[in-house]
Amino acid sequence: MSKIIIVSNRLPISISKREGKLLFRRSSGGLATGVSSIHKSKETLWIGWPGLISSSQEKANITKELRPRKLVPVFLTQKKIEKYYEGFSNRTIWPLFHYFSEHVYYDESLWRAYENVNHIFAEQVLNFYDKGDMIWVHDYQLMLVPSILRDRYPEASVGFFLHIPFPSFEIFRTLPWRQQILDGLLGADLIGFHTFDYARHFLSSILRLKGLEQEMQTVYYNNRYIRIDSFPMGIDYKKYAAASQSHAVQKYLDRFIDPKRNRKIIVSIDRLDYSKGLVQRLEAFQLFLENNPEYHGKVEFILLVVPSRVKVEYYRQLKKKIDEYVGRINGIFGNMEWTPVHYFYRSLPYYALISLFYYADIGLVTPLRDGMNLVAKEFIACHQDKPGVLILSEMAGAANELGAAILINPNDMNDIVSAIKKAITMDIAEQKERLKHMQNQISRYDVEKWAGDFMTQLEEVIRIRDESGINVLTPEIMTEIENKVTLAKNALCILDYDGTLVPFTNQPEQAKPSRELVALLRTLNNCKSVHVVIVSGRDRESLDAFFADLDVDIVAEHGAWIGNSEGAGRQWHTIAPLSDEWKEEIRHILDRYVIRTPGSFIEEKEFSLVWHYRQSDVGLGQQRAHELRETLSYITANLNLQVLEGAKIVEVKNSGINKGRAVEQLQQRFKPDFILVAGDDWTDEDMFKALPQESWSIKVGMQRSAARYNLKSYESMIELLQRISKRMMNEKDY
Repeated sequence: MSKIIIVSNRLPISISKREGKLLFRRSSGGLATGVSSIHKSKETLWIGWPGLISSSQEKANITKELRPRKLVPVFLTQKKIEKYYEGFSNRTIWPLFHYFSEHVYYDESLWRAYENVNHIFAEQVLNFYDKGDMIWVHDYQLMLVPSILRDRYPEASVGFFLHIPFPSFEIFRTLPWRQQILDGLLGADLIGFHTFDYARHFLSSILRLKGLEQEMQTVYYNNRYIRIDSFPMGIDYKKYAAASQSHAVQKYLDRFIDPKRNRKIIVSIDRLDYSKGLVQRLEAFQLFLENNPEYHGKVEFILLVVPSRVKVEYYRQLKKKIDEYVGRINGIFGNMEWTPVHYFYRSLPYYALISLFYYADIGLVTPLRDGMNLVAKEFIACHQDKPGVLILSEMAGAANELGAAILINPNDMNDIVSAIKKAITMDIAEQKERLKHMQNQISRYDVEKWAGDFMTQLEEVIRIRDESGINVLTPEIMTEIENKVTLAKNALCILDYDGTLVPFTNQPEQAKPSRELVALLRTLNNCKSVHVVIVSGRDRESLDAFFADLDVDIVAEHGAWIGNSEGAGRQWHTIAPLSDEWKEEIRHILDRYVIRTPGSFIEEKEFSLVWHYRQSDVGLGQQRAHELRETLSYITANLNLQVLEGAKIVEVKNSGINKGRAVEQLQQRFKPDFILVAGDDWTDEDMFKALPQESWSIKVGMQRSAARYNLKSYESMIELLQRISKRMMNEKDY
């Protein structure tokens, strides 16, 4: 039976020692809660770090204790944790992805440690992986794991979810290891983000850095389709709603509430981190008190800061700054009867937190940048029978769902001050209406729905992948092709050039065939029963030069020219009467786009013009290509011309000329009893459709095609030709 393997930096448990015994306690974090429903209800394994364990005996005991809980530990040394987690993850990725470039630390040794630990996690996954399993990898600490798994098991079903923001391209591009991070993530079949903005930033980065274009948030990479989508993480809504009404919460409230005090309570709960905007919150509250003296003694601010990364100097400095601000505010505005800010630097039990949410009139959640921020949702869920107002930063992912909150710019102190005053003066009816709207939203898309939605879409992506109609050419089928060629009396091999026999290059003239390729084609063509034909969109002069010493027929310019090799040089003729009188008018248009698109250029063939933009900025090139297609479609409507799109090109040629017509002529000429045709782009589809049913057609690439089979790359195509060549040399006369 297949299972789901969940992979995260930490296991959903915490381990402590008491009187020499190991104690295991389930974590209450968002990820642990979010995936727990799947972990409990399905056949799963959860792989992660259990905390720092040094003793070999304790490691053995922990492994044994965790297995019945379907948990698998990844043990790491103190040094690896310092470099991989505290180092690269939290000193490089965390600040960069949260737009705090001034805090980013670049260090090659930290990157190497990150690589190493990602391999350790992947190896542990592979120790338990069985064919058919689904793997769900989580968060920024493990962004290389998907590609490591993919390299080992190309057929694996892998999902990845990022729980922090993905930054804009201009921020992400500054990372020295940006390509490796993108390659790591693109090992997944489904990549999830909290918001569409984060998904859009990722799509922009892979477009600009890897040239990967998306269609309906799907990209094609390394012969696979990868889905990128947003899944806003929720909370256990029922749990928080019920807890706010519980006896345990009421006990805390009895201690908090003083019926004699008629004050508005503002609550702020966050862990210590520069991304949370804690100092800015205090600055705004001080400004509010300065501007609104009538509220002195009528508003109290409860600030709960949960300790985090206490060993890091910057975090110690941040805490010191918060301490000083709290003291300043209380010193300036407080008196014997009123303390403006109640400050707690510690963790609180679950029910104490719920009671704070319920007790407060206003939730102040103003991170400078946050992936989602579940505190905002928890505050809303706790106000079941009590009014309340949420002030929320528009920089938090939750702002996309909680539009009925008072949304603020966390960098604008006056905006926060206005929001606090609006919250204090908002009438009860409006508070209830806003709460109702937000509670309806977060109750319908809770944490279980989030996890289930991701897994359902991953299953759908895999189903589409498996049912795509792509028929991969296996070694067994290669052998069958070898057998057929050997038995044939008159075999015809029609081979596209760019992308099929050689890789694409930035400059057309750079893609000259290697000596090895020419030798391979010569060996095939020298067999008396085999005719090799090269088919290409290139001009005939280039192809003639590339294969000057090779006695093969060539089809150039997508079928406009056919060069018959007859021993004394190729004899070229057009497939039909063609004209080039239109070129001057079209060239003027293409020239304008060359000027407007740095890096682009025009390639002129006898009966076509090609605008290349492979060397241009990807986004600009795409935009200009779209504009050019629109312009050309209008102009060429009455000129008997056709506009073609290819790999970073837009080509204009005579209408009615295509590779399919050329293939039909070749069949009439050679009358073959075996046909092998290979091509890589959509212009080759005309060839595949022009073939008899019994022909052997191969699409180089894993896209859907009219071809019978798919090969993943031009290297695989060369391998097939080498196998055929070797077989022919052994069994046929030359």
